[in-house]
Amino acid sequence: MAFADILGHERILEVFRRALSSGKTSHSYIFEGPPGCGRRKTALALIQALFCEYRADDACGTCSSCLKVQSGNHADVNLIEPLPDKRDISIDQLREMQRVLALRPYEAPRKACLLEPAERMSVNAANSLLKTLEEPPGNAIIILLSENADMLLPTIRSRCQLVRFAPLPPEHVRQLLEQNGMDQASAATLAQMACGSMQRARELDNESLTERRDLLLKHLTQINFDHIATVFDASEELGGNRDNALETLDLLLSFARDMIHLTAGSNDIINTAIRPSLESLTTGLNLERVLQLAGDVMETRRAVQRNANVKLALDHLFIKMARSAV
Repeated sequence: MAFADILGHERILEVFRRALSSGKTSHSYIFEGPPGCGRRKTALALIQALFCEYRADDACGTCSSCLKVQSGNHADVNLIEPLPDKRDISIDQLREMQRVLALRPYEAPRKACLLEPAERMSVNAANSLLKTLEEPPGNAIIILLSENADMLLPTIRSRCQLVRFAPLPPEHVRQLLEQNGMDQASAATLAQMACGSMQRARELDNESLTERRDLLLKHLTQINFDHIATVFDASEELGGNRDNALETLDLLLSFARDMIHLTAGSNDIINTAIRPSLESLTTGLNLERVLQLAGDVMETRRAVQRNANVKLALDHLFIKMARSAV
């Protein structure tokens, strides 16, 4: 995995290229970012570049070391994660890691350790790691992967160089999904709902998503403020648990985005398969009202994320939409 194969983090990759060229990489890093944003892939690419037999600023991808790192079979790369029946990374795991790091590398110029998720270290385990982070044996490199570095002990954070990974732009998620064989329409829809995470994009059930999209369209065409029961029926059927509600709101946000483009005279829409339905929903609306719809959906999504009552939040949203005759 060369740096060139990683999308969405060009600034970070350029910093690593310069560090590799000058031989000034840090010995301890924290890679912070949401799951599926590319932090783990970047960590392995950095290790691969450090171990590469031919290149100084990136991995060649063809030498013996590069191929072993890429396949997960390099003897000098250690992956630490909670054991299958445990929630946390234990102090015994970290002691074993320290013992292994103290040994001479088998074939690479140094040893490497990837620890994920770093926030799942017990307090005792984290404290046992402090000296190793400050002075890794044998010039080893240690990379901690975390969703939120603030959940780590301050003493851990102070000993590592923090690298923050932003969520992937939807365009990059779409591109990666298409590279993995997904059709263009499905990839475009999932990319908008993935919150910048390839992991979330893969977890979304596309068949279930299509059913929810069709159900949402049905209710949008039926809600009527003069028949208030249609509003409550919509929130009842589309709500469910918090995750289902967030999926519904993400879909609705993608609808609103397309409606903005259609109202503005643009053909750059995501949900091409339901364009006639979106055009029908847009009929009689001006750009200001469609922008207000998008703002209302985003506000509702934030409320649900903050643990608002799902049913009440959707009731409030659909009442506002019914009043606007959407």
